Amino acid sequence: MTAQGKTRIDCVLVAGGRFHDIDFARLELLKLLAEDERVRVRVFEDYANLEAIAKADFLVSYTCDVTPSLAQQEALRAFVERGGRWYALHGTNAILRFLADGRVDSPRWAPHFMETLGSMFIAHPPIAPYRVTVADPAHPLVAGVEAFDADDELYLSEVYGAPHVLLETSYGGEAKGFVEDQWPEAKHPVFYLNPRGAGAVLYLTLGHCRGHYDMQPMIDFYPVPEKGSWALPVFYDLLRRGLAWAKEGAPRR
Repeated sequence: MTAQGKTRIDCVLVAGGRFHDIDFARLELLKLLAEDERVRVRVFEDYANLEAIAKADFLVSYTCDVTPSLAQQEALRAFVERGGRWYALHGTNAILRFLADGRVDSPRWAPHFMETLGSMFIAHPPIAPYRVTVADPAHPLVAGVEAFDADDELYLSEVYGAPHVLLETSYGGEAKGFVEDQWPEAKHPVFYLNPRGAGAVLYLTLGHCRGHYDMQPMIDFYPVPEKGSWALPVFYDLLRRGLAWAKEGAPRR
């Protein structure tokens, strides 16, 4: 084993939130992280442990409706800008509020956080298969990946800055049930890099999953569990590529 192979790499995994099968996603990500014996992982439900994040070599998040405090947002920005790499998945950029009329709002309450991520979830149309295409086939993170169909939430997001888009999809139409429900035909990022300072955020919008009990208290028993892109080998390929990218900059100390 090389000297590099003997180097410990510290990861913080933030997995928490609502409306998704966080237990399933957490376990799957931990199994992938365990494929590299150098990686040691601390797991949290939110971003409150700033000391652990500051000491980490890289950060991975799978959340929904988990909004950091301003102090936590500033610490996350500092982590990235000093050279940290953050692999953010699916609902990390989502803030959701259910209104009295049944619609879902996406309030813009954490602009600092969303600008670090490079986007903010606003809405999605009803779950149905959609085509994901490769925007930059020469980039190592997607080299050799072919267009595929994802039966997942198609994220209609507000994009900040100029992220480097790697995978994308096209959509125009209605996002039924959301406050911002009308969307003109346009391309939407699915997988992108958002450099900030010496580091970067890698964002993958795919990864919806939901079990029987994840819509409580609104729905006591969700009848049909959803696994979304977790059923696709290409999704696991993208997860492994993203984790390899996140480890490339480690250790930073």
